[in-house]
This record gives sequence, structure tokens and C-alpha cells, in this order.
Amino acid sequence: MRVFYLVSTLLLIIFNSCKEKPIAKKEEKLISDSTMKLFRFDTARLMPIESELKLSGTIAFDDNKVVVVYPFSSGLVMNVNVNLGDYVTKGQTLAILRSGDVAGNFADLSSAGNDIAIAKRNMENAEHLYNNGISSQREFIEAKENYHKALSNAQKIRAQIQINGGGRTSADGSYTVTAPRAGYIVERLINPGNFIRNDNSTSLFTIGDISDVWIWANVFETDISKVKEGYAAKITTVAYPERIFDGRVDKVSQFLDPVSKVMKVRIVLPNPSNVLKPEMFANIEIENKEARELVAVPTTSIISENGKNFVLVFNNQNDVRVQEVQLFKTDKVRTYLLNGVEDGERLITDNQILIFRKLTDK
Repeated sequence: MRVFYLVSTLLLIIFNSCKEKPIAKKEEKLISDSTMKLFRFDTARLMPIESELKLSGTIAFDDNKVVVVYPFSSGLVMNVNVNLGDYVTKGQTLAILRSGDVAGNFADLSSAGNDIAIAKRNMENAEHLYNNGISSQREFIEAKENYHKALSNAQKIRAQIQINGGGRTSADGSYTVTAPRAGYIVERLINPGNFIRNDNSTSLFTIGDISDVWIWANVFETDISKVKEGYAAKITTVAYPERIFDGRVDKVSQFLDPVSKVMKVRIVLPNPSNVLKPEMFANIEIENKEARELVAVPTTSIISENGKNFVLVFNNQNDVRVQEVQLFKTDKVRTYLLNGVEDGERLITDNQILIFRKLTDK
């Protein structure tokens, strides 16, 4: 009996050892190594909310770089040396006028010089007579005072001539109008032969420097809270549609126009090549950065289906999950989420629909 059990056990061992052992099945990855090349990835990040406000406006001179030239005396315009649009340098001659007032000032100065000579001679005579006991001290003091009055009168006339042009005037009554600063002649209101009256309040020229310009943009009431001083602005024009000019919001008006119901904001931007001209129409995009922060993801990572929005959160090739998200704001580049994704999570941003279908069709 014992021999029977030993033989049976031996046969059982031999039988089991002769059976084929099954090959272990290799686990298949959700995303294969070759398929990984089809996808792109990006990381969700906590960021300040950015938005762009589109406005329209008009380019204008920087008022701090515009000067209006007025006549300082009446007179006849003899010559005008510049035309509208000309660039002038500081001190350049703009026009020459001939004025009876200027000629009168020089005549008065000549007469004052004669008065000084006479008064000085009288003072010296009075001093000589006083020192020799021939005249009184009062007569000497009176002659001395007359001399000082003559000096003061001459100084007053010289100051008037200086105010009325100084070295730009001459005794024949002509005076030269010069440019007080460099810039372009943007307004010319005189021609040769014009007579400038004493009571004429009209300017002769306006000179503007456009190395920096202003843009006055219109902001509707609904967008007032979206614009603040210091915000960056990008400007395009009809003349240069492919070129973007960078500026910043320099001033925000505190009042709305009673007719158009818009608020004016001033944007300052450099114009070193002088390509931007006053009165050009401008399109403006104000970059608004709010203090609030939300998780932002590439807009290409969003999958919209059946009125809902999803992203694919990628941990590794075997761990990808479909995550529903709620959108706060979206643009062509970036989408801000209210929930669904945490800061730092990695997302599939391109061709993710392939994995989305695989995961949702189960």
C-alpha cells in the first residue's frame, strides 16, 4: 500500500512538470510611447487675471511740447520765412515785422541819452558852484536828482525794448520773430503785408514737437472701472496696421462728456521716428491686470462637449483623468478657471481629444 502511494505521488509530480506554464500577459499602457509624440503638455498656473479693453481715440500733440507765438508789438509783416509743416530749430527766424512802436522805443532811448548828458552836465556845474560857495546845497541836490531820474528813465526804455525783442529789434523799427523751441509749424496765421494791431489777440504761429504724443481715448461708462493710471496700452493706426506702438495710461478724467457720455483717458507714448501725426485715428488695447488670481490654463487644453468643459490631467502614461472645469474668462491664449484644476497640475494641450474619447467611451 505504501508503495502504491509513492508511485502515485511520483506520477503526479511528473505530470505537473510536463504541463506548459502560461506566459504572463504584459500590461498595456493607456498612452503608448509612440503615441506620446502626438501630444503637447503644459502646466496650470495661478496667475493675476488679465484682460484687454479695446478703445478708440485720436492722436494729439503733447501740450507740454507745444508753444504758441504771439506778436509782442503792432506792426506790418514784411517777410514770412516758414510754411505750414516746416521743421524749425530753436532761435530760427520765422518772420520779420516793422513796427512804429519799436521805432518809437529807440527814439525815446536816444532822447533819454540826450537827457542824461544834459542832466549830468547840470549836476557837475551845480556841484562846482556849490563847492565854491556860489550856489546853495539845495540846488546841487536837485540837479543830482534830475540826473538820476534821467538814468532811470533810460533804463526803463531799455527794459521795454528788451521785453519787445531785445537784440531782435533795430532802430529802424523792424523786429525778428524767432522760434522759441524746435518743432513743426502746425499753424501759420500771417502773410506778408498783414498789419498786426495792438488789440489783436490772434497768434502768429503754433510750433509743436511730436517726439512724444498723446492719445485721447474714449471710455464708456460700463468700462470705467477697467482703466487706471499706469496701465499699459498697445496702439495701432490705419496708416501702420501691422505696427504696434507701446504707451501707458497717464491720466484718467474724473468727468463724463455730457453729450457723448464717455470719459476721456490720456495715453502717453514716445514717437521717435515722428510717424504718428496729430489727428490720426488710433485703436487702443488697454492691458488690465486685476489683483485677483485664478488658475490659468492654455485655451487649447479645453474640450467643450454637451454644454460642459473638460481638461485632461496627465500624471503619467497610465494615469490620465478627465476633469470637468468651470470657466471664468477666456481668450485666444489663456483661460481662467473657477475650479476643477489645481496650480501645478500638468495638462494635455494638443490632440487630447484622442484620449478623451478613449476614456469617455467606456
